[in-house]
Amino acid sequence: MPDIKVIPVSTKREKKDFLLLPWAIYQGDPNWIPPLRGNQRELVGYSNHPFYEHNRAKTFLAYRDGRICGRIAAILNQGHIDRHKERRGFFGFFECMDDQQVADALFDAARAWLAKRDIYCLRGPTNPSLNHELGLLIDGFDSPPTFMMTYNHPYYEKLIENYGFKKTQDLYSYWGHIDMLPAINERLAPISAQIIERLNLNLRPLNKANFFDDVRAFLDIYNKSLGNTWGFVPLSDAEVRHTAAGLKHLMVPELALAAEVDGKMVGATFGLPDYNPRIKKINGRLFPFGFLHLLRNKKSIKKIRLISTNVLPEYQLMGVGLALLSAMVPLVVGWGLEEAEFSWVLESNSLSRGSLEKGGAILTKTHRLYDLDTKAD
Repeated sequence: MPDIKVIPVSTKREKKDFLLLPWAIYQGDPNWIPPLRGNQRELVGYSNHPFYEHNRAKTFLAYRDGRICGRIAAILNQGHIDRHKERRGFFGFFECMDDQQVADALFDAARAWLAKRDIYCLRGPTNPSLNHELGLLIDGFDSPPTFMMTYNHPYYEKLIENYGFKKTQDLYSYWGHIDMLPAINERLAPISAQIIERLNLNLRPLNKANFFDDVRAFLDIYNKSLGNTWGFVPLSDAEVRHTAAGLKHLMVPELALAAEVDGKMVGATFGLPDYNPRIKKINGRLFPFGFLHLLRNKKSIKKIRLISTNVLPEYQLMGVGLALLSAMVPLVVGWGLEEAEFSWVLESNSLSRGSLEKGGAILTKTHRLYDLDTKAD
């Protein structure tokens, strides 16, 4: 019998081992993209991140015969408990060798930590919440992930399901190519023109001079627009400020649009260049010079991830989102982009899925969230 031991991470050395384990797990995998190291350190809770002002996480390392072979984080998302009136914990940052006993021991440790806090239901993977990277890749292993999307070995599905986790929701990624745009625009442009005229809608790029303020306004719409979305917990004020500061460097104003009615922003859409090939080249290190390599000459990046189109609830059935996406077409062409990924789209979001599929977008990747609703033995 192998000697399997799971320990809570506490020392500086153990934290380093936790963060570096993926490099061993994915060694030789051409599709794996390393995380940005500083960002990962924040999201795990090893350095300051506003998510942990009201929430908690505990990380664990697994050893088999003295060798590190797995990791997991148990996450107490107080925001979820308060909003959804459900004492459900989360797991995230799960990485494991292809060993069911090790995976079982990691899940046992996460559940035991949550059980001490009177939490027995579990959901994941979330890294650390639905506002960040999440989901287990179960289909679409033939290409690397786009920026801020998760990737894992195919055997992870078996490790999680064999423990007893059941599917709760799938997240879809759709792909489109520049060659599809003429046909799409032919259908969308006349409808969009009618929507703009009917609502007296003003569509404008995000303001470069007041970019930070515009991004914060967009994030406020993001919070309000997703109020009825499955599992959603709004970003706190501190998270909004932190996210806006990060997006200020990553976003391209020319690929972001705001929709206004009577001078008030009622919707916005934006895409992020797919930085992942560059992150792979710098091996996740932003310093001392990786940051410059990551952000230089963004226009040479030919793939974009369209992350979000959000509209205030009172305008959601008026076609504002369609008008925004239609107005993005000439921006995409002008930028010289060749590919776009629309991700992620909830399985339960039939409206968005239907719109993308009618527009010719192709489903390329599926990520899954799992629930476990039984008490530990």
